[in-house]
Amino acid sequence: MLPRCLVLGLLVVLSGTAKEPTPTWDEIVDKTIAYYRKTQAKDGSWGAKLSPGVTGIVLTGLLKTGKLNKDDPMIEAALSYIESLVDPKSGHLAGKGAGVKLQNYVTAVNVMALVAADRPKYKTVIERATKFLRQLQWDEGEDKTRDSDYYGGAGYDSKSRPDLSNTQLFLDALVAAGVPKDDPAFKKALIFVSRCQNLDSEFNDQPWAKKINDGSFIYTPAQGGDTKVADKKELGERGLPGYGSMTYAGVKSMIYCGVDAKDPRMQKALEWLSKNYTTEVNPGMPEARSCWGLYYYYHTMAKTLALLGQDKVKDAKGLEHDWRAELTAALGKRQKPDGSFSNTAANWMEAEPALVGGYVLMTLAYTKPKK
Repeated sequence: MLPRCLVLGLLVVLSGTAKEPTPTWDEIVDKTIAYYRKTQAKDGSWGAKLSPGVTGIVLTGLLKTGKLNKDDPMIEAALSYIESLVDPKSGHLAGKGAGVKLQNYVTAVNVMALVAADRPKYKTVIERATKFLRQLQWDEGEDKTRDSDYYGGAGYDSKSRPDLSNTQLFLDALVAAGVPKDDPAFKKALIFVSRCQNLDSEFNDQPWAKKINDGSFIYTPAQGGDTKVADKKELGERGLPGYGSMTYAGVKSMIYCGVDAKDPRMQKALEWLSKNYTTEVNPGMPEARSCWGLYYYYHTMAKTLALLGQDKVKDAKGLEHDWRAELTAALGKRQKPDGSFSNTAANWMEAEPALVGGYVLMTLAYTKPKK
């Protein structure tokens, strides 16, 4: 049986095949922008009750598609909302009195939004927010040494277990803010990121790394390792399978940390991604979970392939894919008549149109057809 999200996508395609062509990149983007114009709150936010970070994701996507003027009223209102989230004491962008569970994710996405806005007045805000983020990285400041499976990673806050999802976003923000590539934060992060990979090598000293050894990435190596493919108890001693969104996150993070394409970590990860190329599900997940984090996967995939400079991806059968065109088509068939998107798999808040549409815009920013 096909995953429900894939079945629904196919139904949309089949129902519209005879009547109308597949929507173009411009049509999808314009329709999504129109949806956000209709749903923006009076304070300039989207999905604020869900998280103050949703607006940062949406705004980043809106700006990076290049479709709107930077002084568009919708952009101005969203920026005003993000300005209201600046904590004058700590410098984070998660709102005054924000719970610790929000601080890394929300500050990171809002940093990216302010960088994308490209306004001199945000220079100091971005610098202070970046300084705050750096304090969240697990290192000697938290009495962690290189031997610790926490070392170099970032979690939801300075006390939470680090994971690759938080760490890749932490690195996204540092890169966007212009932190130099030789900064110690990247060197420390690479130690953590390498420990997230199913690869028996000098870079991963975790006992589970050699059990699967396929180059994929898991959610976290901390506390004995964890993956979202299945509950750890179900996996037993079989190892910790990796999956698409985290493997792309791992590759992107290694690029940020200066790992080149000839490195065995990169080669093995790219081999796994090639074998598991798809725009229909989050690969590596079992059928019951294959649509979990689908839109998060789309964005991470698009950003990573753009960083790699790849126009085509060769799959396990040797077939070449124009990933930009295929991702755009996959999104086009999933867009609802009102311009919104949502995942039938509600995990990780992807049933929420405000958030998912932001992921879509961020994805489309990298799939724009080349002229």
